[in-house]
Amino acid sequence: MSQFRLARISLILAAIGLNAAPALMTSATAQSAPATPATSAAPTKPETVRPELYKLLDPAAVKVLIDGKKFTEVQERLTAAEAYANRTPYENYVIERMKFSLGSASGNEAMTMSSLEAIINSPSTPAVDKPEFILAMGNLQNNAKNYTKAIEWMKRYIAEGGSPSRVRASMSRAYYLNNDLATAKTEAQTHLAELEKAGTPPAEGDLRLLVAIAGKQKDWPAYTVALEKLIAAYPSQDLWADLLHRMYGKTSFNSRLLLDAYRLESTVLKQLEAETYVNMAEEAVRSGFPVEAKKAVDAGFAANVLGTGADAAKHKSLRDRVSKAAADDAKNIATGEASAAKMKDGTGMVNLGYAYVTMDEFDKGIERIEKGIAKGGLKRPEEAKLKLGMAYVKAGRKDDAIKTFETIKGNDGIGDLARYWTMWLKRPADTAAPVAAAPAPAPAAK
Repeated sequence: MSQFRLARISLILAAIGLNAAPALMTSATAQSAPATPATSAAPTKPETVRPELYKLLDPAAVKVLIDGKKFTEVQERLTAAEAYANRTPYENYVIERMKFSLGSASGNEAMTMSSLEAIINSPSTPAVDKPEFILAMGNLQNNAKNYTKAIEWMKRYIAEGGSPSRVRASMSRAYYLNNDLATAKTEAQTHLAELEKAGTPPAEGDLRLLVAIAGKQKDWPAYTVALEKLIAAYPSQDLWADLLHRMYGKTSFNSRLLLDAYRLESTVLKQLEAETYVNMAEEAVRSGFPVEAKKAVDAGFAANVLGTGADAAKHKSLRDRVSKAAADDAKNIATGEASAAKMKDGTGMVNLGYAYVTMDEFDKGIERIEKGIAKGGLKRPEEAKLKLGMAYVKAGRKDDAIKTFETIKGNDGIGDLARYWTMWLKRPADTAAPVAAAPAPAPAAK
């Protein structure tokens, strides 16, 4: 038995008190006990061990031997005790308790489990203790990877009055590892619902299990839902990368939102692949945001992802191109104010405002985006609200950003983007990764 499993068993024993030997009375001790007053109710006759057996099973002596790892001597005592004929149920109970202590201390898994089962079924075991002993058996079977038996014992624990909430998580894992995925999913969902009702945050392992079940079932919609719950509580770079990859891969995702998706990805992930930096820059240029394109390229070079390898020359050419376009845009942006204001709808003002945001002029940009949305007539109002939400994020206005994102609806990917922005903004404080240092601000407009 591995040291890890032995340590787990020791914890189980300590929790239920089975690593301590039962207090023993010899028949002589019982007979010499003080008489009770005649007015009291007749006491229950204590269960005893005959003196000759007591010499073999003396808890103090056995403990010294076990602590000294003299397991052979303990086994010899047990063998001698088992040779006695006409043992009482209580004497058998005491022997099994000693065998259990020996088995758990020496790493004899078979002895540990068989003796625990005998203890559970013994008439001398206090009824109040039985559910805990049954639970211990379920945990031991689980640790031994005997998942079918583990499930049986955990079901028995519930049937005999144990709290289902104490075994629901272990049962769902046992069903999963036993390849009963449907039942594992039901148990896992029930467990999470119970935790939510009780106001108890789920453990990371409970959420990961639901993700694993959906993945093994190849139920990708359920996988994504479970992954979102896991990220909301226990975010990590790997999980975010998986979620965003799946968002891109949805057949319903509209490629028109690629730049918006890159904006989220570049905020959430500490580093992107070279292809993503390049694609983001190209999309930003096509969409009329060359300053944003320059920032993407600069970030790629700063991360030593761009400017190296076989495409180094292409990366440098891209940097030259977007740097010139960014400088021109910063110089001429003010000339777009009049034309944006004259447009019948607010699209021009929204785009102008977001251009200011890319130049880190957040207040000026937000004001124009808000004016554009208020003007109305927008062909894609949800996308305008997404830009406003992202502008609030850039400006550090977290609450305004969340309120805006929560109003966005859509099945073409924009609903996912808004929801993921909200998840990122609401992430647990102690897991929030610092945002990578931004490139130098673009030149201010003259």
